[in-house]
Amino acid sequence: MARTTAYTQFIALPPERLWAVLADPVRWPEWNPAVASVRLREAPGVGVRGDYLPSGRANAAVHGRLARAFTITSFVPGRELVVQQPEPAGVMRISWTLTPCPGGTELVQRIGLVGACAPIFWFVIGGRLQAHARVGFARLARLAGIAPADGALTVVIAGGSGALGRNIAADLTCRGLRVRILTRRRDPELPFEQVEWDGRSVGDWAGALRNSGPTAVINLAGKLVDCRPTEANVVELRRSRVDPTAALVAASATLDRPIDHWIQASTTAIWSDAGEMRCTETTPLPQGLPQMTGVARPWEQAFEGANAEHHTILRTSIVLDSDSPALQRLCDLTRAGLGGRVGPGDQWFSWIHIEDWLALIRAALGLDPEVRLPDGILVAATDYPVRNRDLMIVLRRHLHRPPAPPTPAPLLKLGAVILRTDPALGLTGRHATSEVLPHTGFRFRYPTLDEALGNLLPH
Repeated sequence: MARTTAYTQFIALPPERLWAVLADPVRWPEWNPAVASVRLREAPGVGVRGDYLPSGRANAAVHGRLARAFTITSFVPGRELVVQQPEPAGVMRISWTLTPCPGGTELVQRIGLVGACAPIFWFVIGGRLQAHARVGFARLARLAGIAPADGALTVVIAGGSGALGRNIAADLTCRGLRVRILTRRRDPELPFEQVEWDGRSVGDWAGALRNSGPTAVINLAGKLVDCRPTEANVVELRRSRVDPTAALVAASATLDRPIDHWIQASTTAIWSDAGEMRCTETTPLPQGLPQMTGVARPWEQAFEGANAEHHTILRTSIVLDSDSPALQRLCDLTRAGLGGRVGPGDQWFSWIHIEDWLALIRAALGLDPEVRLPDGILVAATDYPVRNRDLMIVLRRHLHRPPAPPTPAPLLKLGAVILRTDPALGLTGRHATSEVLPHTGFRFRYPTLDEALGNLLPH
């Protein structure tokens, strides 16, 4: 059996700058927190052996006692480093490949496990080494000396400490932009400049919007929707989005010049359970304010009056990422034998791959010369939504699981109570696609669910 996955990131540095850090495995812990320490027995080169300890007391104790030494099997200066680690009944192989490209380097990290125990050791070791790889690459880029050039775009991200915010911050850092995160509590583990704010009122943090060069705002602030649909939680979902948006809009009014680019987050769930309706940028919103419409509509309305030269209201569908809680939960349920359709199975599932979502962000910031996005509402979803039953079929195939019985709606609702989540996340859906993107020059890298899961899940 085998488990292999890869992560790719563009970094705006020449290969030799990255190689200066990457070629010394002893520095691995400096940019990958899943590794506690590395010891080489001589200078790096083909055939050199070494030992490493993973982070975490239990993992380090077990690995330190049982693991054998790893060996560097490929060492091509400026191009490739490969190490192999013997595991019980198998081998783990980790490679880093550097490929020059216009403006910098494409860095690919591949982690693979082969052998009878590959699934177990992927869960114990491989998956941890690959987790949050993009943030790790941002750390690597900073160690290699990446820094914003004079006049570089400054991107201020509200909600930047969340999963999507971290991905944006890391991707833009790797591209040589200046990134600032607005956060209620600093996280010393994040390799980005952080500015504290209360998310409710204009304060000293507004200085982050005043820069000598161009400035962009990406507003992602808001409580996760994965919670029980109580009245108090719905009020908090709305407040956690409207208040930060209103504070940002008020702060922008104090500026001497407009924000150059403003990306205001929203959600395709603004259409709530849309049934068979095809939703695009011009589809009217439901009347009566069902739950998520009642959250998302005032969220978008709070953006009115923002002092911005260009703006995008990004109605995002489910973002598929190997680190995202949504995909991880689906995978866990499928591995546990609950990978059948949910309820009737005909509810629509609209989605977008994390790489395509990041590409949309870059286009909305004016960073892609081949894509021209108009101001206004934009649906961030592929052209190929799937029904729930088809989602589960494709997921089972990629996870090598047999057909599974359906999950009846009453059982899902009971499970939602236990997991303290909203059963509507599984029982409702919408067919959301963009009628704007086909006319902008944008092309999806992962247009189909099969292609997306093939990239994101170990295979």
